[in-house]
Amino acid sequence: MFDWLTQEVGHSDLSYLIVFVACATDVLLPLVPSETIVITAGILAAQSELLIWVIVPAATIGAFVGDNACYWLGRGVGDPVARRLFKGEKGRERLEWAERALDRRGAVLIAVGRFIPGGRTATTFAAGSLEMRYRYFLFADAVAALLWALYVSALGYLGGEAFKDNLWLPLGASLGFAVLVGLGFEAWRRFEKQRGRDVLGDELEA
Repeated sequence: MFDWLTQEVGHSDLSYLIVFVACATDVLLPLVPSETIVITAGILAAQSELLIWVIVPAATIGAFVGDNACYWLGRGVGDPVARRLFKGEKGRERLEWAERALDRRGAVLIAVGRFIPGGRTATTFAAGSLEMRYRYFLFADAVAALLWALYVSALGYLGGEAFKDNLWLPLGASLGFAVLVGLGFEAWRRFEKQRGRDVLGDELEA
């Protein structure tokens, strides 16, 4: 898998297009490994195969375009698409959590949701289905997309700098760190969800 990524992502100007397309499509097609592709591109940039200052804009714009497509799906279609995108108990749970949390935190959740497994799709779709003001969403998502692109690209680039003569070690280290960050945000989401239930229970008892 990694050999294929290095062949496809490196050694060509098409690499930046691959980064863009991956970041744009994974919000609706979660099987697309956008994070892995951007990290790989960052590693190759550290090894002088690609340009980090092109990777970051490609990832940012791709993520921004994909998020906006998901927003308008939520706003224009709603429930029929939600049933397909959020199958199973966990998917529905994330969407319901995103809808509740958006009412309280809005822009902050658009940024944080990107780092939670499955959170990017849930928060952008929920923003559309709840008809969050589009100008507000545009600004929040532009910041979120840039922060995510900088973070993921930096993971690959710094890993590539640390392990100049190796491709596997920086990829493993970078992906491992990204997983830990994702688990940390997921733990926070679960804590917030439980706290929300406790607050609701107290209000009902009162």
